[in-house]
Amino acid sequence: MSAKIHHIRDKGSDTEKITINLGYIDLGRVDLLVQEGFYSNRTDFIRTAIRNQLTTHADAVTQSIERHTLELGLRDFTRADLETLRKAGEKLHIKVLGLTRIASDVTPELARETIASITVLGALQASAEVKAALADRIH
Repeated sequence: MSAKIHHIRDKGSDTEKITINLGYIDLGRVDLLVQEGFYSNRTDFIRTAIRNQLTTHADAVTQSIERHTLELGLRDFTRADLETLRKAGEKLHIKVLGLTRIASDVTPELARETIASITVLGALQASAEVKAALADRIH
């Protein structure tokens, strides 16, 4: 099976929502910076802070990706990909940093027959049925 890895850039529509808890004083400081025009809103501040930390630790992230043999970016798995694996009697050990998508026409049975494990640092997009079928294999 040929690798279908696509490097993705940050886009407003390709995001995952997270929730954080901040103390009142830190939140007040963020609001003050927004009020003073340093950032357009709280989200802008938080994204900037995260990107700055990721830049600071870029070498450590790169080394960790190499050590864990993670694929970086977007990884799509189609029904045809998984059917080819099933015919060959092979199983996947998926390890992705970014976004992993399992096509909507992949059945839970096909997924269980061909996917031995999934480690995704980022997001996994698959039908609820496929996620349920693989629940014991998702790390």
